[in-house]
Amino acid sequence: MSAGLVSDISIFVLAILAGFEVISKVPSTLHTPLMSASNAIHGIVFVGAMVTASQAHSAVGYVLTFVASLFAAMNVAGGYAITDRMLQMFRKRPVPRTDAEPSEGN
Repeated sequence: MSAGLVSDISIFVLAILAGFEVISKVPSTLHTPLMSASNAIHGIVFVGAMVTASQAHSAVGYVLTFVASLFAAMNVAGGYAITDRMLQMFRKRPVPRTDAEPSEGN
């Protein structure tokens, strides 16, 4: 193994551990803004996949960038759908009025 590969794997493992620690400490009230931020990050991943696709010059490169773009697009769409469902939980529901309630003018 080369020194660069060992360095890259070490950084990747440390990023996983640090990310897990940070996410596990987030209170429930902050999950919606955190999801919105992760949607923005996935959008950047999608742009990165498109830039990588422009540099591909073989069939394997085209297939890999297509798969990366597909996963990134699914992540963005799914993230926005989940964020919308979470935001719906915080909306006030209208109180149904019944005709049996006395009106204020009478």
